[in-house]
Amino acid sequence: MTPRILIIAGSDSGGGAGIQADIKTVTMLGGHAMTAITAVTAQNTLGVHGIHLVPPAMVIAQARACLDDIGVDAVKIGMLGSAETAHAVADLLAALDLPIVFDPVMVATSGDTLADAPTIAAFERLMRLATVVTPNLPELAALGGEAAVLAKGCTVLVKGGHGGGDDLIDELILAGGERRRWQDSRIATRHTHGTGCTLASAIAVGLARGDRLDLAVASARRFVRAALLAAPGLGQGHGPMGQQAVRTF
Repeated sequence: MTPRILIIAGSDSGGGAGIQADIKTVTMLGGHAMTAITAVTAQNTLGVHGIHLVPPAMVIAQARACLDDIGVDAVKIGMLGSAETAHAVADLLAALDLPIVFDPVMVATSGDTLADAPTIAAFERLMRLATVVTPNLPELAALGGEAAVLAKGCTVLVKGGHGGGDDLIDELILAGGERRRWQDSRIATRHTHGTGCTLASAIAVGLARGDRLDLAVASARRFVRAALLAAPGLGQGHGPMGQQAVRTF
């Protein structure tokens, strides 16, 4: 059966991150992507130039339309835009028994802020519901650090892309304290727009297929690295990845 992935996230007009990266990733991995768009952004490789939030009721209406007809095998959450939307999404998902991948988007690759303090505070409910939370190092710090996140009973994948050195280290930490680490050479490219979105969506596809979490993460990481290597080199800033060129998954 085709994995059905509901993506709750913002749109990126430049096609590098957000809903656009999610759809490309899910499609290339053989899934069916459905969307509940939380925000429309005017965005390109140089930055975010404007954000228009979708009312929470409309976000939930989009999600319910998918759930009630097509059905959903896994949920990926990205940019939410407001505390009200975060709480509305938590209310919806609390009644479901589905794998949930929560990418707590706070800052775009360009450095633009995508979540204010009340929104970040509202993330706690979604973190408790999620199968895995996928913060990068700055996002982990904004959430209170590793100990604070684990204290909520979360399983967390700490993404090491913002760390220093020639190697990139990602670490999966289960709620019980068990750890799994992946280490690879850093890919030298400025075309990294959408890496977090792509990784989270790829994990969601793996979980929807019934893969064990660590195997879903390992496969998703390989897809992200392949897409980075295939980046088409578009734009003057942090360009989009090349999900459309990956043919080995």
